[in-house]
Amino acid sequence: MPVLIVVNNPSDWPLHISDVEVVAARAYLTDPTYSDMRKVKVFNLCRSYRYQSIGYYVSLLASARGHKPIPRVTTIQDTKSPTIIRSLSDDMDELIQKSLGHIQSQKFVLSIYFGRNVAKRYDALSSQLFKLFHAPFLRAQFVYKSAWEVQNIGFIAASEIPESHWTFVVEAAQEYFAGRRAYVPRRVVPRYDLAILNDPKEEEEDPPSNEAAVQRFIRAAEQKGMGVEVITKDDYAQLAEFDALFIRQTTRVNHYTYRFARRAAAEGIVVIDDPESILKCANKVYLAELLSRHKLPMPKTLIVHKDNVDSVGTELGFPCVLKQPDSWFSRGVVRVESEAQLKEQVEAMLGQSELIIAQEFVPTDYDWRIGIFDRKPLYACKYFMARNHWQIVKRETGGRSRHGKVEAVPVGYVPKFVVGAALKAANLIGDGLYGVDLKQVGRQCYIVEVNDNPNLDAGYEDAVLKDELYDRIMEGFLKRIERR
Repeated sequence: MPVLIVVNNPSDWPLHISDVEVVAARAYLTDPTYSDMRKVKVFNLCRSYRYQSIGYYVSLLASARGHKPIPRVTTIQDTKSPTIIRSLSDDMDELIQKSLGHIQSQKFVLSIYFGRNVAKRYDALSSQLFKLFHAPFLRAQFVYKSAWEVQNIGFIAASEIPESHWTFVVEAAQEYFAGRRAYVPRRVVPRYDLAILNDPKEEEEDPPSNEAAVQRFIRAAEQKGMGVEVITKDDYAQLAEFDALFIRQTTRVNHYTYRFARRAAAEGIVVIDDPESILKCANKVYLAELLSRHKLPMPKTLIVHKDNVDSVGTELGFPCVLKQPDSWFSRGVVRVESEAQLKEQVEAMLGQSELIIAQEFVPTDYDWRIGIFDRKPLYACKYFMARNHWQIVKRETGGRSRHGKVEAVPVGYVPKFVVGAALKAANLIGDGLYGVDLKQVGRQCYIVEVNDNPNLDAGYEDAVLKDELYDRIMEGFLKRIERR
């Protein structure tokens, strides 16, 4: 992707950085050569980003042109927000105190050049601030009261960089540009850029896609003219550089995955899973109410609170199943065999949530998983129960787990009433990517839950469709990007 550095006057620009073009701000705003560029990254280094100044309009029009401006207008506005600045001291307190604890004075100013400082000891703090306020040259001001606090975040004009720092700034810039371009090698300039949120270093026992599946998504996207970068939670500030976001990390509401989805939606970026789907699917109380209101089949279900605990056993019998509202992949789900066990588990669960779910126990050898995408069935699997267990995953001491086998089945071989129920349930959530779990008993099926972020693992869910599974999902992304 071509890189432009936009400045007020190129003749005053003191730094030579290879493989980038330095452009006058007025030329960038008025010359059709630049407005007609389809894919370009713009580093706005104007002297001022004051509202309606020339620097402000560089970032504003770069966004309108589909370029990738750094900083974005939202970043410029964030530096003016006292609320955001105050929150930094809370969110980054440990790092701030560790980085500045040796300083004897009451004030400290940190100059950040592409996420680095000339003093290596401040690199961790500089990098974190750069990720939060994505701008090439930042100035962070700290003040010591009872502890160090962020007082202000601002921008550094190129003319304010000391000459003694120039060599370091050029080195930091060249490393940054080379690193971003080399992250995913590309033979041609892509039409669009897709980010896949997937961090193999995260300590996650059951990630929604294994490494082989992630690589197949990348290949399918590139075949459709999309460039792909695999990003992690540390890349939040870079999210606005992409046209689409595919979350392949287990989603939760009080989690960075939800913040990524919210940010993408706010920026007008195509995102799966979208934040509304995460909110709806993450809460089993919501799902129970939704399915009940639309009269869709599900196991007999009660929304349990402190005033109706005594009726659970009478209504559902034993054994029955209790679920935390935010349970996922067999976590937060227990089977109780007696009234005494019921009261013990309910008391513990209600200590964490005002409402929980109780359902009748419907024993089956396997659960159906019907994958739905764009309001159409995509794939089907039988998830068999773990051996000698009532769930598909048996979690054991020491963090280990045993899974039942997974059998992919052509959608056309699945009973129509099962697929029909899955479609109705998923369509109540949205038009994203969902996995609907159902139990079949003879000619009757029961919807267990609707999952956003369903498992898509190479060798399992793709066993029938093979590469077509990944192609269909990437085709869906491409159509959504083009519509937007």
